[in-house]
Amino acid sequence: MKKTLMALGTIAMLGSTANAQKVAFEEFDLDNGLHVVLHQDNSAPVIITSVMYHVGAKDEQPNRTGFAHFFEHLLFEGTKNIERGEWFKIVTANGGQNNANTSDDRTYYYEVFPSNNLELAIWMESERLMHPVINQIGVDTQNEVVKEEKRLRIDNQPYGNIFKAIKQNLFKNHPYRWTTIGEMEHLDSATLEEFQAFNKKFYVPNNAVLVVAGQFDPTQAKEWIKKYFGAIPKGAPVARQKFEEAPITTTINATWEDPNVQLPMTLAAYRTPSMKTKDARVLDMISTYLSDGKSSKLYKKMVDDKKVALQVGAFSNSQEDYGQYIIYSLPLGDVSSESLLKEIDEEIVNMQTNLISENDFQKLQNKFENNYVSSNATVEGIAENLASYYLLYGDINLVNTEIEIYRSITREDIKEVAKKYLNPNQRLILNYGPAKEKTAK
Repeated sequence: MKKTLMALGTIAMLGSTANAQKVAFEEFDLDNGLHVVLHQDNSAPVIITSVMYHVGAKDEQPNRTGFAHFFEHLLFEGTKNIERGEWFKIVTANGGQNNANTSDDRTYYYEVFPSNNLELAIWMESERLMHPVINQIGVDTQNEVVKEEKRLRIDNQPYGNIFKAIKQNLFKNHPYRWTTIGEMEHLDSATLEEFQAFNKKFYVPNNAVLVVAGQFDPTQAKEWIKKYFGAIPKGAPVARQKFEEAPITTTINATWEDPNVQLPMTLAAYRTPSMKTKDARVLDMISTYLSDGKSSKLYKKMVDDKKVALQVGAFSNSQEDYGQYIIYSLPLGDVSSESLLKEIDEEIVNMQTNLISENDFQKLQNKFENNYVSSNATVEGIAENLASYYLLYGDINLVNTEIEIYRSITREDIKEVAKKYLNPNQRLILNYGPAKEKTAK
Protein backbone atom coordinates (compact mmCIF):
# COMPACT_ATOMS: atom_id res chain seq x y z
CA MET A 1 0.00 0.00 0.00
CA LYS A 2 2.14 2.85 -1.29
CA LYS A 3 0.71 6.36 -1.04
CA THR A 4 3.14 9.22 -1.41
CA LEU A 5 3.35 11.88 1.25
CA MET A 6 3.32 15.18 -0.59
CA ALA A 7 2.33 18.44 1.06
CA LEU A 8 2.76 17.30 4.65
CA GLY A 9 5.90 15.41 3.82
CA THR A 10 7.37 18.62 2.44
CA ILE A 11 6.42 20.47 5.61
CA ALA A 12 8.05 17.74 7.71
CA MET A 13 11.26 18.16 5.78
CA LEU A 14 11.44 21.77 6.93
CA GLY A 15 12.45 20.33 10.26
CA SER A 16 15.51 18.61 8.83
CA THR A 17 18.90 19.33 10.29
CA ALA A 18 22.07 20.12 8.43
CA ASN A 19 24.19 18.11 10.80
CA ALA A 20 23.82 15.07 12.98
CA GLN A 21 22.07 16.00 16.20
CA LYS A 22 21.10 13.71 19.01
CA VAL A 23 17.52 12.51 18.77
CA ALA A 24 15.79 13.12 22.08
CA PHE A 25 13.01 10.73 23.02
CA GLU A 26 10.99 9.47 25.95
CA GLU A 27 9.72 5.91 26.31
CA PHE A 28 7.39 4.04 28.64
CA ASP A 29 5.16 0.96 28.76
CA LEU A 30 1.43 0.73 29.27
CA ASP A 31 0.10 -2.01 31.57
CA ASN A 32 -0.98 -4.04 28.53
CA GLY A 33 2.62 -4.22 27.27
CA LEU A 34 2.42 -1.56 24.54
CA HIS A 35 5.74 0.24 24.32
CA VAL A 36 5.38 3.96 23.68
CA VAL A 37 8.03 6.33 22.34
CA LEU A 38 7.64 10.11 22.19
CA HIS A 39 9.88 12.40 20.14
CA GLN A 40 9.11 16.10 20.29
CA ASP A 41 10.09 18.34 17.36
CA ASN A 42 8.55 21.79 17.22
CA SER A 43 10.22 22.87 13.98
CA ALA A 44 7.06 22.28 11.92
CA PRO A 45 3.33 21.92 12.78
CA VAL A 46 3.25 18.24 11.91
CA ILE A 47 2.79 15.03 13.89
CA ILE A 48 3.56 11.43 12.93
CA THR A 49 1.68 8.67 14.72
CA SER A 50 2.91 5.19 13.90
CA VAL A 51 2.59 1.64 15.13
CA MET A 52 5.05 -1.10 14.24
CA TYR A 53 3.97 -4.69 14.86
CA HIS A 54 6.53 -7.44 15.27
CA VAL A 55 4.97 -9.61 12.59
CA GLY A 56 6.15 -10.19 9.05
CA ALA A 57 6.32 -12.88 6.42
CA LYS A 58 8.62 -15.01 8.58
CA ASP A 59 5.79 -15.48 11.10
CA GLU A 60 3.58 -17.30 8.59
CA GLN A 61 3.06 -20.98 7.90
CA PRO A 62 4.54 -22.52 4.71
CA ASN A 63 1.05 -23.22 3.36
CA ARG A 64 -0.33 -19.82 4.37
CA THR A 65 2.19 -17.32 3.05
CA GLY A 66 1.29 -13.69 2.44
CA PHE A 67 -0.76 -13.21 5.61
CA ALA A 68 1.30 -10.34 7.10
CA HIS A 69 1.22 -8.38 3.85
CA PHE A 70 -2.48 -9.18 3.49
CA PHE A 71 -3.12 -7.65 6.91
CA GLU A 72 -1.28 -4.51 5.84
CA HIS A 73 -4.30 -4.03 3.54
CA LEU A 74 -7.00 -5.68 5.62
CA LEU A 75 -6.56 -3.47 8.67
CA PHE A 76 -7.62 -0.43 6.63
CA GLU A 77 -11.00 -2.05 5.94
CA GLY A 78 -12.68 -0.54 8.97
CA THR A 79 -13.28 -0.91 12.68
CA LYS A 80 -16.18 -1.02 15.10
CA ASN A 81 -16.30 2.79 15.04
CA ILE A 82 -14.90 3.54 11.57
CA GLU A 83 -17.20 2.26 8.87
CA ARG A 84 -15.87 0.29 5.94
CA GLY A 85 -14.37 2.59 3.31
CA GLU A 86 -14.21 5.58 5.66
CA TRP A 87 -10.60 5.31 6.90
CA PHE A 88 -8.95 7.22 4.04
CA LYS A 89 -11.80 9.72 3.85
CA ILE A 90 -11.28 10.66 7.50
CA VAL A 91 -7.55 11.05 7.03
CA THR A 92 -7.89 13.16 3.88
CA ALA A 93 -10.67 15.33 5.32
CA ASN A 94 -8.39 16.24 8.21
CA GLY A 95 -5.41 17.20 6.06
CA GLY A 96 -3.48 13.99 6.53
CA GLN A 97 -1.78 11.23 4.64
CA ASN A 98 -1.16 7.64 5.67
CA ASN A 99 0.77 4.60 4.58
CA ALA A 100 1.73 1.10 5.59
CA ASN A 101 4.37 -1.41 4.56
CA THR A 102 5.39 -4.95 5.37
CA SER A 103 8.70 -6.79 5.41
CA ASP A 104 9.76 -10.29 6.36
CA ASP A 105 10.19 -9.06 9.94
CA ARG A 106 7.57 -6.38 10.74
CA THR A 107 4.51 -4.42 9.63
CA TYR A 108 4.42 -0.62 9.93
CA TYR A 109 1.45 1.76 9.84
CA TYR A 110 1.67 5.54 10.11
CA GLU A 111 -0.27 8.75 9.67
CA VAL A 112 1.02 12.26 9.02
CA PHE A 113 -1.33 15.00 10.22
CA PRO A 114 -1.26 18.70 11.03
CA SER A 115 -0.30 18.83 14.69
CA ASN A 116 -3.80 19.84 15.83
CA ASN A 117 -5.06 16.35 14.87
CA LEU A 118 -2.98 14.31 17.31
CA GLU A 119 -5.98 13.00 19.24
CA LEU A 120 -7.61 11.83 16.02
CA ALA A 121 -4.43 10.04 14.93
CA ILE A 122 -4.02 8.29 18.29
CA TRP A 123 -7.68 7.26 18.32
CA MET A 124 -7.54 5.85 14.78
CA GLU A 125 -4.49 3.69 15.51
CA SER A 126 -6.07 2.48 18.74
CA GLU A 127 -9.20 1.57 16.78
CA ARG A 128 -7.12 -0.48 14.32
CA LEU A 129 -5.68 -2.41 17.24
CA MET A 130 -8.74 -2.71 19.49
CA HIS A 131 -11.73 -2.94 17.14
CA PRO A 132 -10.73 -4.22 13.70
CA VAL A 133 -13.59 -5.64 11.67
CA ILE A 134 -12.34 -8.81 10.00
CA ASN A 135 -15.18 -10.25 7.98
CA GLN A 136 -15.63 -12.10 4.71
CA ILE A 137 -16.46 -8.94 2.76
CA GLY A 138 -13.15 -7.34 3.72
CA VAL A 139 -11.17 -10.52 3.11
CA ASP A 140 -12.69 -10.99 -0.35
CA THR A 141 -12.14 -7.34 -1.26
CA GLN A 142 -8.50 -7.25 -0.19
CA ASN A 143 -7.83 -10.62 -1.78
CA GLU A 144 -8.54 -9.03 -5.16
CA VAL A 145 -6.46 -5.95 -4.26
CA VAL A 146 -3.45 -8.08 -3.33
CA LYS A 147 -3.79 -10.19 -6.46
CA GLU A 148 -3.77 -7.06 -8.60
CA GLU A 149 -0.73 -5.76 -6.72
CA LYS A 150 1.10 -9.02 -7.34
CA ARG A 151 0.23 -8.94 -11.04
CA LEU A 152 1.39 -5.34 -11.35
CA ARG A 153 4.53 -5.38 -9.22
CA ILE A 154 5.78 -8.93 -9.66
CA ASP A 155 4.15 -11.18 -12.25
CA ASN A 156 4.10 -8.61 -15.07
CA GLN A 157 7.18 -6.66 -14.01
CA PRO A 158 10.50 -7.38 -15.74
CA TYR A 159 12.75 -9.22 -13.27
CA GLY A 160 9.85 -9.15 -10.81
CA ASN A 161 10.53 -12.61 -9.40
CA ILE A 162 14.21 -12.13 -8.63
CA PHE A 163 13.75 -12.13 -4.87
CA LYS A 164 11.53 -15.19 -5.04
CA ALA A 165 14.19 -17.05 -7.02
CA ILE A 166 16.97 -15.97 -4.66
CA LYS A 167 15.14 -16.65 -1.41
CA GLN A 168 13.92 -20.13 -2.28
CA ASN A 169 17.48 -21.16 -3.13
CA LEU A 170 19.34 -19.44 -0.28
CA PHE A 171 16.99 -20.67 2.45
CA LYS A 172 15.83 -24.22 2.94
CA ASN A 173 14.54 -24.13 6.52
CA HIS A 174 13.98 -20.51 7.50
CA PRO A 175 10.71 -18.73 6.56
CA TYR A 176 12.77 -16.19 4.63
CA ARG A 177 12.51 -18.77 1.84
CA TRP A 178 9.19 -17.31 0.69
CA THR A 179 8.30 -13.79 -0.44
CA THR A 180 6.49 -11.15 1.59
CA ILE A 181 3.58 -11.00 -0.84
CA GLY A 182 3.23 -14.79 -0.64
CA GLU A 183 1.33 -17.18 -2.88
CA MET A 184 -2.18 -16.33 -3.97
CA GLU A 185 -3.43 -19.89 -3.68
CA HIS A 186 -2.58 -19.78 0.04
CA LEU A 187 -4.75 -16.71 0.53
CA ASP A 188 -7.52 -18.25 -1.56
CA SER A 189 -7.48 -21.39 0.58
CA ALA A 190 -7.48 -19.60 3.93
CA THR A 191 -10.68 -19.43 5.96
CA LEU A 192 -12.03 -16.36 7.71
CA GLU A 193 -11.26 -18.04 11.01
CA GLU A 194 -7.59 -18.34 10.04
CA PHE A 195 -7.38 -14.61 9.35
CA GLN A 196 -9.09 -13.84 12.64
CA ALA A 197 -6.69 -16.13 14.51
CA PHE A 198 -3.68 -14.46 12.88
CA ASN A 199 -4.96 -11.07 14.01
CA LYS A 200 -5.60 -12.28 17.55
CA LYS A 201 -2.09 -13.75 17.82
CA PHE A 202 0.06 -10.94 16.43
CA TYR A 203 -1.86 -7.65 16.50
CA VAL A 204 -1.75 -7.18 20.25
CA PRO A 205 -0.27 -4.30 22.28
CA ASN A 206 2.53 -6.40 23.74
CA ASN A 207 3.75 -7.16 20.20
CA ALA A 208 3.92 -3.54 19.09
CA VAL A 209 5.51 -0.15 19.58
CA LEU A 210 3.68 3.17 19.24
CA VAL A 211 5.70 6.22 18.22
CA VAL A 212 4.42 9.79 18.34
CA ALA A 213 6.78 12.33 16.80
CA GLY A 214 6.55 15.99 15.89
CA GLN A 215 4.92 19.05 17.42
CA PHE A 216 2.78 18.11 20.41
CA ASP A 217 2.37 18.62 24.13
CA PRO A 218 3.87 15.52 25.85
CA THR A 219 1.52 15.66 28.84
CA GLN A 220 -1.55 15.82 26.63
CA ALA A 221 -0.19 13.09 24.34
CA LYS A 222 0.32 10.74 27.29
CA GLU A 223 -3.23 11.33 28.47
CA TRP A 224 -4.67 10.49 25.05
CA ILE A 225 -2.42 7.43 24.64
CA LYS A 226 -3.51 6.05 28.00
CA LYS A 227 -7.14 6.90 27.26
CA TYR A 228 -7.32 5.20 23.89
CA PHE A 229 -4.71 2.45 24.11
CA GLY A 230 -4.76 1.67 27.82
CA ALA A 231 -8.02 -0.31 27.73
CA ILE A 232 -6.87 -2.67 24.99
CA PRO A 233 -6.35 -6.14 26.49
CA LYS A 234 -2.88 -7.63 26.58
CA GLY A 235 -2.43 -10.54 24.21
CA ALA A 236 -0.85 -13.91 24.88
CA PRO A 237 2.97 -13.77 24.62
CA VAL A 238 4.06 -14.38 21.03
CA ALA A 239 6.14 -17.55 20.94
CA ARG A 240 8.64 -17.49 18.09
CA GLN A 241 10.33 -20.55 16.69
CA LYS A 242 14.02 -20.19 15.90
CA PHE A 243 15.12 -21.46 12.50
CA GLU A 244 18.72 -22.29 11.73
CA GLU A 245 20.24 -22.70 8.29
CA ALA A 246 23.19 -24.98 7.61
CA PRO A 247 26.16 -23.10 6.12
CA ILE A 248 26.40 -23.06 2.33
CA THR A 249 29.61 -24.93 1.48
CA THR A 250 29.13 -25.64 -2.23
CA THR A 251 28.02 -23.25 -4.96
CA ILE A 252 24.30 -23.43 -5.65
CA ASN A 253 23.45 -23.07 -9.34
CA ALA A 254 19.91 -22.13 -10.36
CA THR A 255 17.99 -20.69 -13.29
CA TRP A 256 14.74 -18.77 -13.61
CA GLU A 257 12.76 -18.08 -16.77
CA ASP A 258 10.88 -14.79 -16.97
CA PRO A 259 8.61 -14.09 -19.99
CA ASN A 260 8.84 -10.35 -19.26
CA VAL A 261 12.59 -9.95 -19.93
CA GLN A 262 14.77 -9.96 -23.01
CA LEU A 263 18.20 -9.71 -21.41
CA PRO A 264 19.56 -12.37 -19.07
CA MET A 265 20.68 -11.19 -15.65
CA THR A 266 23.51 -12.85 -13.74
CA LEU A 267 23.30 -12.78 -9.96
CA ALA A 268 25.56 -13.95 -7.17
CA ALA A 269 23.80 -14.11 -3.79
CA TYR A 270 25.35 -14.90 -0.42
CA ARG A 271 23.64 -15.67 2.89
CA THR A 272 24.86 -13.19 5.49
CA PRO A 273 24.37 -12.52 9.22
CA SER A 274 21.67 -10.61 11.09
CA MET A 275 21.38 -6.87 10.59
CA LYS A 276 22.16 -6.51 14.30
CA THR A 277 25.79 -7.51 13.75
CA LYS A 278 28.76 -5.31 12.96
CA ASP A 279 29.52 -7.58 9.99
CA ALA A 280 26.18 -6.59 8.41
CA ARG A 281 27.24 -2.96 8.57
CA VAL A 282 30.58 -3.81 7.00
CA LEU A 283 28.73 -5.51 4.15
CA ASP A 284 26.75 -2.29 3.68
CA MET A 285 30.05 -0.51 3.16
CA ILE A 286 31.29 -3.19 0.78
CA SER A 287 28.22 -2.86 -1.44
CA THR A 288 28.71 0.92 -1.54
CA TYR A 289 32.38 0.47 -2.42
CA LEU A 290 31.55 -1.95 -5.23
CA SER A 291 28.60 -0.33 -6.92
CA ASP A 292 27.29 2.93 -5.47
CA GLY A 293 27.73 5.55 -8.17
CA LYS A 294 29.62 5.73 -11.42
CA SER A 295 32.98 5.94 -9.67
CA SER A 296 32.41 2.66 -7.81
CA LYS A 297 34.69 -0.27 -8.61
CA LEU A 298 32.31 -2.55 -10.49
CA TYR A 299 30.51 0.19 -12.41
CA LYS A 300 33.69 1.91 -13.57
CA LYS A 301 35.34 -1.35 -14.54
CA MET A 302 32.46 -3.26 -16.17
CA VAL A 303 30.28 -0.48 -17.58
CA ASP A 304 32.69 2.37 -18.35
CA ASP A 305 36.10 0.82 -18.98
CA LYS A 306 35.62 -2.73 -20.29
CA LYS A 307 32.09 -2.18 -21.56
CA VAL A 308 30.98 -5.73 -20.78
CA ALA A 309 27.86 -4.74 -18.80
CA LEU A 310 24.89 -2.46 -19.27
CA GLN A 311 24.35 -2.41 -15.56
CA VAL A 312 25.97 -3.80 -12.41
CA GLY A 313 25.04 -3.43 -8.78
CA ALA A 314 25.54 -4.81 -5.30
CA PHE A 315 23.44 -4.42 -2.18
CA SER A 316 23.12 -5.92 1.27
CA ASN A 317 19.55 -6.88 2.19
CA SER A 318 20.07 -7.36 5.91
CA GLN A 319 17.22 -8.63 8.06
CA GLU A 320 16.47 -9.61 11.64
CA ASP A 321 17.71 -13.22 11.46
CA TYR A 322 19.78 -13.47 8.27
CA GLY A 323 20.62 -11.27 5.33
CA GLN A 324 21.24 -11.66 1.62
CA TYR A 325 24.17 -10.02 -0.12
CA ILE A 326 23.39 -9.73 -3.84
CA ILE A 327 25.53 -8.74 -6.82
CA TYR A 328 23.85 -8.54 -10.23
CA SER A 329 24.80 -7.62 -13.77
CA LEU A 330 23.19 -7.24 -17.18
CA PRO A 331 25.45 -8.09 -20.16
CA LEU A 332 26.32 -5.79 -23.01
CA GLY A 333 25.91 -7.68 -26.26
CA ASP A 334 26.86 -11.34 -26.19
CA VAL A 335 28.99 -11.22 -23.04
CA SER A 336 28.51 -14.49 -21.16
CA SER A 337 27.44 -15.00 -17.58
CA GLU A 338 30.83 -16.58 -16.89
CA SER A 339 32.62 -13.47 -18.13
CA LEU A 340 30.53 -11.19 -15.94
CA LEU A 341 31.19 -13.36 -12.90
CA LYS A 342 34.90 -13.35 -13.64
CA GLU A 343 35.00 -9.56 -13.59
CA ILE A 344 32.97 -9.42 -10.37
CA ASP A 345 35.08 -12.06 -8.64
CA GLU A 346 38.29 -10.25 -9.49
CA GLU A 347 37.11 -7.23 -7.49
CA ILE A 348 36.01 -9.40 -4.58
CA VAL A 349 39.35 -11.24 -4.49
CA ASN A 350 41.13 -7.89 -4.60
CA MET A 351 39.17 -6.80 -1.50
CA GLN A 352 39.95 -10.10 0.21
CA THR A 353 43.66 -9.79 -0.56
CA ASN A 354 44.42 -6.08 -0.26
CA LEU A 355 43.24 -3.19 1.85
CA ILE A 356 41.11 -0.70 -0.05
CA SER A 357 42.82 2.65 -0.60
CA GLU A 358 42.72 5.36 2.04
CA ASN A 359 40.97 7.61 -0.46
CA ASP A 360 38.22 5.07 -1.16
CA PHE A 361 37.84 4.44 2.56
CA GLN A 362 37.43 8.15 3.27
CA LYS A 363 34.73 8.35 0.58
CA LEU A 364 32.88 5.50 2.29
CA GLN A 365 33.07 7.18 5.67
CA ASN A 366 31.74 10.42 4.19
CA LYS A 367 28.83 8.64 2.49
CA PHE A 368 27.78 6.84 5.64
CA GLU A 369 27.98 10.01 7.70
CA ASN A 370 25.70 11.63 5.14
CA ASN A 371 23.33 8.63 5.15
CA TYR A 372 23.06 8.84 8.93
CA VAL A 373 22.23 12.53 8.88
CA SER A 374 19.69 12.00 6.08
CA SER A 375 17.93 9.14 7.89
CA ASN A 376 17.24 11.43 10.85
CA ALA A 377 16.58 14.55 8.78
CA THR A 378 12.78 14.34 8.89
CA VAL A 379 10.30 13.65 11.65
CA GLU A 380 8.92 10.82 9.55
CA GLY A 381 12.36 9.19 9.26
CA ILE A 382 13.04 9.55 12.98
CA ALA A 383 9.69 7.96 13.86
CA GLU A 384 10.39 4.87 11.78
CA ASN A 385 13.97 4.62 13.06
CA LEU A 386 12.82 4.75 16.68
CA ALA A 387 10.27 2.00 16.04
CA SER A 388 12.73 -0.20 14.16
CA TYR A 389 15.60 0.13 16.60
CA TYR A 390 13.34 -0.69 19.53
CA LEU A 391 11.38 -3.54 17.98
CA LEU A 392 13.91 -5.25 15.70
CA TYR A 393 17.31 -4.37 17.11
CA GLY A 394 16.43 -4.31 20.79
CA ASP A 395 18.37 -1.07 21.26
CA ILE A 396 16.38 2.10 20.62
CA ASN A 397 19.37 4.34 21.29
CA LEU A 398 20.93 3.12 18.03
CA VAL A 399 19.05 6.06 16.57
CA ASN A 400 21.92 8.07 18.05
CA THR A 401 24.76 5.55 18.25
CA GLU A 402 24.64 3.37 15.12
CA ILE A 403 26.88 5.84 13.32
CA GLU A 404 29.57 5.00 15.89
CA ILE A 405 29.49 1.39 14.68
CA TYR A 406 30.11 2.54 11.12
CA ARG A 407 32.84 4.90 12.30
CA SER A 408 34.56 2.00 14.06
CA ILE A 409 34.83 -0.03 10.84
CA THR A 410 38.37 -0.20 9.49
CA ARG A 411 39.90 -1.12 6.16
CA GLU A 412 41.02 -4.36 7.83
CA ASP A 413 37.39 -5.11 8.77
CA ILE A 414 36.35 -4.71 5.14
CA LYS A 415 39.03 -7.12 4.03
CA GLU A 416 38.18 -9.73 6.70
CA VAL A 417 34.40 -9.59 6.17
CA ALA A 418 34.87 -10.01 2.43
CA LYS A 419 37.01 -13.07 3.15
CA LYS A 420 34.47 -14.44 5.62
CA TYR A 421 31.28 -14.22 3.56
CA LEU A 422 31.96 -13.58 -0.13
CA ASN A 423 33.51 -16.82 -1.33
CA PRO A 424 32.47 -18.85 -4.41
CA ASN A 425 31.54 -21.94 -2.36
CA GLN A 426 29.21 -19.90 -0.14
CA ARG A 427 26.89 -18.52 -2.76
CA LEU A 428 24.04 -18.96 -5.17
CA ILE A 429 24.69 -18.31 -8.85
CA LEU A 430 21.37 -17.45 -10.47
CA ASN A 431 20.92 -17.11 -14.20
CA TYR A 432 17.70 -15.16 -14.55
CA GLY A 433 16.70 -14.90 -18.18
CA PRO A 434 14.04 -14.88 -20.89
CA ALA A 435 11.62 -17.75 -21.13
CA LYS A 436 12.86 -20.32 -23.62
CA GLU A 437 10.73 -21.01 -26.65
CA LYS A 438 9.11 -24.43 -26.50
CA THR A 439 9.95 -26.71 -29.38
CA ALA A 440 6.89 -27.88 -31.32
CA LYS A 441 6.39 -31.62 -31.36
